[in-house]
Amino acid sequence: MFLIVSKYLIPKGYSGMTVFPFIILKSKHYKYNKATVNHEKIHIRQQLELLILPFYIWYFSDFLIKIIIYRDRNKAYRNIVFEREAYANEKNLDYLKERSFWKFLYYV
Repeated sequence: MFLIVSKYLIPKGYSGMTVFPFIILKSKHYKYNKATVNHEKIHIRQQLELLILPFYIWYFSDFLIKIIIYRDRNKAYRNIVFEREAYANEKNLDYLKERSFWKFLYYV
Protein backbone atom coordinates (compact mmCIF):
# COMPACT_ATOMS: atom_id res chain seq x y z
CA MET A 1 0.00 0.00 0.00
CA PHE A 2 1.28 3.43 -0.98
CA LEU A 3 -0.16 6.72 0.29
CA ILE A 4 -0.26 9.62 -2.19
CA VAL A 5 -1.54 13.13 -1.52
CA SER A 6 -2.94 14.94 -4.57
CA LYS A 7 -5.86 17.32 -4.72
CA TYR A 8 -5.94 16.95 -8.51
CA LEU A 9 -6.67 13.20 -8.59
CA ILE A 10 -9.64 13.22 -6.21
CA PRO A 11 -13.10 14.17 -7.52
CA LYS A 12 -14.85 17.12 -5.90
CA GLY A 13 -16.69 16.17 -2.73
CA TYR A 14 -14.44 13.21 -1.86
CA SER A 15 -11.50 12.99 0.55
CA GLY A 16 -9.77 9.97 -0.93
CA MET A 17 -9.90 6.93 -3.15
CA THR A 18 -8.12 3.64 -3.56
CA VAL A 19 -6.68 2.33 -6.79
CA PHE A 20 -4.72 -0.75 -5.83
CA PRO A 21 -2.01 -0.51 -4.51
CA PHE A 22 -2.40 3.24 -3.98
CA ILE A 23 -4.45 5.18 -1.48
CA ILE A 24 -4.85 8.70 -2.84
CA LEU A 25 -5.88 11.45 -0.43
CA LYS A 26 -7.02 14.97 -1.27
CA SER A 27 -4.79 16.70 1.30
CA LYS A 28 -2.14 16.03 3.96
CA HIS A 29 -4.83 16.57 6.55
CA TYR A 30 -6.43 13.24 5.62
CA LYS A 31 -3.16 11.34 6.19
CA TYR A 32 -3.73 11.92 9.90
CA ASN A 33 -7.44 11.07 9.86
CA LYS A 34 -7.36 7.44 11.02
CA ALA A 35 -10.96 6.75 9.98
CA THR A 36 -10.35 7.98 6.41
CA VAL A 37 -7.17 5.94 6.04
CA ASN A 38 -8.88 2.87 7.55
CA HIS A 39 -11.81 3.32 5.12
CA GLU A 40 -9.38 3.22 2.20
CA LYS A 41 -7.49 0.23 3.67
CA ILE A 42 -10.78 -1.66 3.76
CA HIS A 43 -11.05 -1.02 0.01
CA ILE A 44 -7.50 -2.35 -0.47
CA ARG A 45 -8.56 -5.60 1.25
CA GLN A 46 -11.74 -5.82 -0.85
CA GLN A 47 -9.74 -5.32 -4.04
CA LEU A 48 -7.26 -8.03 -3.08
CA GLU A 49 -10.03 -10.48 -2.24
CA LEU A 50 -11.64 -10.00 -5.64
CA LEU A 51 -8.30 -10.01 -7.48
CA ILE A 52 -8.59 -6.31 -8.36
CA LEU A 53 -10.28 -6.19 -11.80
CA PRO A 54 -13.49 -7.99 -10.70
CA PHE A 55 -13.68 -5.50 -7.81
CA TYR A 56 -13.87 -2.56 -10.23
CA ILE A 57 -16.38 -4.31 -12.48
CA TRP A 58 -18.61 -5.07 -9.48
CA TYR A 59 -18.09 -1.58 -7.98
CA PHE A 60 -19.13 0.30 -11.12
CA SER A 61 -21.95 -2.12 -11.97
CA ASP A 62 -23.33 -1.74 -8.44
CA PHE A 63 -23.07 2.05 -8.77
CA LEU A 64 -25.02 2.03 -12.05
CA ILE A 65 -27.73 -0.19 -10.55
CA LYS A 66 -27.98 2.06 -7.48
CA ILE A 67 -28.23 5.18 -9.70
CA ILE A 68 -31.28 3.63 -11.35
CA ILE A 69 -32.76 2.67 -7.97
CA TYR A 70 -32.10 5.91 -6.05
CA ARG A 71 -31.84 8.47 -8.88
CA ASP A 72 -29.29 10.30 -6.73
CA ARG A 73 -25.51 10.03 -7.26
CA ASN A 74 -24.56 10.51 -3.62
CA LYS A 75 -27.13 8.03 -2.32
CA ALA A 76 -26.10 5.54 -5.02
CA TYR A 77 -22.43 5.92 -4.07
CA ARG A 78 -23.11 5.50 -0.33
CA ASN A 79 -25.06 2.30 -1.04
CA ILE A 80 -22.44 0.52 -3.15
CA VAL A 81 -21.81 -2.72 -1.29
CA PHE A 82 -18.10 -1.94 -0.82
CA GLU A 83 -18.79 1.58 0.45
CA ARG A 84 -21.40 0.30 2.89
CA GLU A 85 -18.82 -1.99 4.49
CA ALA A 86 -16.11 0.68 4.53
CA TYR A 87 -18.33 3.41 6.02
CA ALA A 88 -19.81 1.04 8.61
CA ASN A 89 -16.37 0.04 9.88
CA GLU A 90 -14.02 2.94 9.20
CA LYS A 91 -13.91 4.02 12.85
CA ASN A 92 -13.10 0.50 14.09
CA LEU A 93 -9.33 0.55 13.70
CA ASP A 94 -9.16 -3.18 14.55
CA TYR A 95 -11.71 -4.12 11.89
CA LEU A 96 -9.22 -5.46 9.36
CA LYS A 97 -7.63 -7.69 12.02
CA GLU A 98 -10.96 -9.35 12.81
CA ARG A 99 -12.65 -9.13 9.41
CA SER A 100 -13.54 -12.42 7.75
CA PHE A 101 -12.87 -13.17 4.08
CA TRP A 102 -15.39 -11.58 1.67
CA LYS A 103 -17.14 -9.83 4.58
CA PHE A 104 -18.50 -7.25 2.10
CA LEU A 105 -21.13 -9.84 1.12
CA TYR A 106 -22.79 -9.15 4.47
CA TYR A 107 -23.60 -5.65 3.12
CA VAL A 108 -25.33 -6.77 -0.10
